[in-house]
This record gives sequence, structure tokens and C-alpha cells, in this order.
Amino acid sequence: MAIVKNTSVIEREEPKKLPKATLVLVIVAVVVLAIGAIYKYYGKGFPQISKQVTGDKTVQTQRVVDEESTVIDVVQKVSPSVVSIAVENRQTINFFGIPQQNQGKESGIGTGFVVSKDGLILTNRHVVSDTSLKYVAVIKGKDGNTKKLPVIKINRDSFNDLALVQVDAHDLTPVELGDSDHLKVGQKAIAIGNALGEFDNTVTTGVVSALGRAVSPIDPSTGVAEKLDDLIQTDAAVNPGNSGGPLVNSAAQVIGVNTAVASAQNIAFAIRINIAKQLIADFNTSGGKISRPFLGVRYTHISKDTALLNNVPQGELIREVVSASAADKAGIEVGNIVTEFDGKQLNEENALTNIIRSKKVGDQVKLKVFRNEKIEELTLTLGEAPNE
Repeated sequence: MAIVKNTSVIEREEPKKLPKATLVLVIVAVVVLAIGAIYKYYGKGFPQISKQVTGDKTVQTQRVVDEESTVIDVVQKVSPSVVSIAVENRQTINFFGIPQQNQGKESGIGTGFVVSKDGLILTNRHVVSDTSLKYVAVIKGKDGNTKKLPVIKINRDSFNDLALVQVDAHDLTPVELGDSDHLKVGQKAIAIGNALGEFDNTVTTGVVSALGRAVSPIDPSTGVAEKLDDLIQTDAAVNPGNSGGPLVNSAAQVIGVNTAVASAQNIAFAIRINIAKQLIADFNTSGGKISRPFLGVRYTHISKDTALLNNVPQGELIREVVSASAADKAGIEVGNIVTEFDGKQLNEENALTNIIRSKKVGDQVKLKVFRNEKIEELTLTLGEAPNE
């Protein structure tokens, strides 16, 4: 007989399905919570970072545009005042090595810039140092056409490698002269000039690299090195032909006169514009001439180390004596070493040029020279430096 056990049957209820609208809301809530968690974990910076990156690029781009615009504005303002100093009918050598006279043509040798609407142009003395040449200033007029203005007078500064060139014009555009006593290392410097004597109004940019430099560039007309003090050093590219051109700041103000280039790359020097401003002021108050005390020598400085090596005293080695000058009349000769001038020992701190600069025409000065293996004392009266 079969035995059957009692079995309880439990019936399950089927779970109720959520309405579709509720399900959608739940999914949306989960997604929102997930986004919120991620946003909270990484910080609220995503949109801001993206915005900041975009902002930095905008700032950088704007800065570059501003810098370019500054240089462009400066060049547009200053270039109409920059001239090429050229020589008429200068003899050149052709491809076959045969000298030829370029009749009616100009050969660029340097740069200058207008400082007076009445035709006064500032340049380097060494650019116009040869009195046998006929110089001309080449400038673009307001109408855009090139004008050739013959130089009618040259006034040369025997101290600072500067010259004031006069042309017959009354409608030129002068530059704005700045203040070189408040320059800062690192500030922008823009050089404009007649590069290589061929490429007029060439523009290069850089910064003021250093201040108070002293160099001894060689005067190409004499081959003698002359010491220049308190110069501006810049890394703006300056090439032969740029001499006498303006070194300009971001405000389109001339801060220096480009004058020398070192043998190393990216090292050039300019005379402070405040020295030129004093020269121009003296020129205007003296009736149109430069009056400077004049010794009448060209020299090379003998440093302490060089003196020790050659068993001679420190001082200035005389390389040339100008005939009928104060030095000539006092008996100074080529090969003499001037060791003391006006009671001051000549060394790196006491440069001969600086001492003479502090004197006046007609001042009587005592000096000591080394010659014939002994020191002699001389007395002379300073003359006036020739303008031509």
C-alpha cells in the first residue's frame, strides 16, 4: 500500500512591473548621481581648467600680437627720420678687380637720423671722417619717393664719435629723443639702419644687455683704436652700415646711437643719447659749431698687465700727433707714453679722454711722459678741436 505524504503548495506572487515612466526617471537619477560623483572626485575644475587653458592661449596670443604691433608702430614712426649716409662718385672694384668710378652714383657707408626739421642729422664721426669725400644723405620723403640731399657742412665731435651733418632742407621729420639716464637692463631695444651699406631701413630687435660698457673700436679712416666709455650694450643685430643709426625704445624714442660691434655675435654698442643731446644743445647755443678742447693725439691705452710684461709704465701710448696741435707744440712725440695728465695717473679709472672732456679750450695743463727710459714733465695749452 502506498503511502502518500501531505504536501503544502506555496504559490509565489509575480513582482509587479514598474511603469515605464518611473523606470526612465530611475535611470536618469542614476546617471545624474554618477556624473555628480565623478565631478566631485576630480574637482570642479574641468570647465575652469579648459577655460583657463583657453584663456592662457588667448593671453599669450594677445601678448605676441601686442609686441609685434609695438615694433611695427615704432618702425613706422621712426623710419621716416632715418637716412642713409652715402658717398658720391666713390671708386669701387668691379668683378675683374679693375677700379671704376661710379659717376653720378652713391655708395652707402652708414646711417644717420634727423634731429631738426631744418636739416640737422646726427651720425657717427667715423662715418663721415674722411674730409676728402663728398657725402650725401638719402631719405624717403613724405610722398614715399627717395630724396638725395647733399651734405653742406659737417661738425665732428672729437670726444664721442659723433657728428652733426647739415643738409639743405626745412621740412624733415625729426625723431623724438629719449632719456638714456634711466635705462634698464632687459628693456626692449630696436635698431634701424642701413645694413651693409645696401639695405636701407633694416630693422632688428633685442634688449638692452648691459650698461656702462667701455670699448676701443678701430677708426677705419686711421686704423687707430679709440676708447669709448659708458656705452649701451645690446643684442639687437647691428651690421656694418648701421653705424650712426638710432637705437630706439618701445615708445619710439631714440635712446642711443649705434656705433660699434664686437667680434662675438649678438654684442653691439651704442652711445647714450643724452651725450648727443648735450652735443646738440652746445651746437645750438654756440652759433652752429662744436667747440671742444683738443690735445691733438691718437693713442692706445697700455693696461697694468701689458705695462708689466713690457717693462714700461701704465698710460697712453701715442700713435699719432696732429701737426701744430697742443701736443705737437709741447713736444709730445709718437712712441711716448703719457703717464699723468693734470695731476691724475692715467689708468682704467682715469681715461685721458674723460679728463680732457672736463677742460676748456685755452686751459693750461701739466703732464708727464715716458720716453728715453725716463719720465719728463711738460706743459701745454689745450687748443680747439677742428670741426672739419
